[in-house]
Amino acid sequence: MAVDEMNTNPFKGKIGLVRIRKAFRYSLDGLASAYRHESAFRQEVWLGMVMVAVAVLLPADLVQMALLLASVLLVLVTELLNSAVEAVVDRVSAERHALAKRAKDMGSAAVFISLANCVIVWGLVLADIFTD
Repeated sequence: MAVDEMNTNPFKGKIGLVRIRKAFRYSLDGLASAYRHESAFRQEVWLGMVMVAVAVLLPADLVQMALLLASVLLVLVTELLNSAVEAVVDRVSAERHALAKRAKDMGSAAVFISLANCVIVWGLVLADIFTD
């Protein structure tokens, strides 16, 4: 079987710049949907904007700045993935099921770990900046 035959998907008919533009649009739609429907994502976006502003004002070097910003972005990425898991689980069935609970709990745990990572990174970077 040829490579083109194996990768054929009727929903992926576009290539090149058209595909990139559509992918970008889908990403914006995903962000807008998360912001509109997920209160935790909205809260994290607003807190993240404050944290990014603080990070920019800090006397941090480039590596410290990258760590601060990456830790905030990781929280948002994890929240988006958690929300996607929850949406799929809810779409499949509204009834309670042990596997559905496990999936949702694991998504929640991932968000918790990303938040803990953010707190640790910010704490260490701030300690490094202000204990010189």
